Amino acid sequence: MTRWNDRDLEKIGTAEELDLRSERADGTLRDPVTMWVVRADGHVYVRSVKGTDGPWYRGTRSRHQGRVDAGGVRQDVTFRTADPGEYAAVDTAYRDKYGHYTSIVEHVLTDRARTSTLCLEPR
Repeated sequence: MTRWNDRDLEKIGTAEELDLRSERADGTLRDPVTMWVVRADGHVYVRSVKGTDGPWYRGTRSRHQGRVDAGGVRQDVTFRTADPGEYAAVDTAYRDKYGHYTSIVEHVLTDRARTSTLCLEPR
């Protein structure tokens, strides 16, 4: 597994949003989806409010890779399904970063959203 370098991890972790493009089965990239992104324990994570039924999440399942843009960083990534043991740290990161959106942040903290937690690993 390749790790983020500190500079890119910081830029992505402090970006308000991330654009994610997943790869189709033929290797072409889908249109970008803008979403919240968090950093926890040296990793970068995203979640789908609609859980594993979310259209963009389903798109990540065809090849488990794509490209992200955030904070001036453009990086090809692998989408790794997060282990449930990672959920608590990701929950905390969402609360810390987006807690000022009190009526919205709770949507990424549901059990449904947690099951869609993806760790974005650089490749």
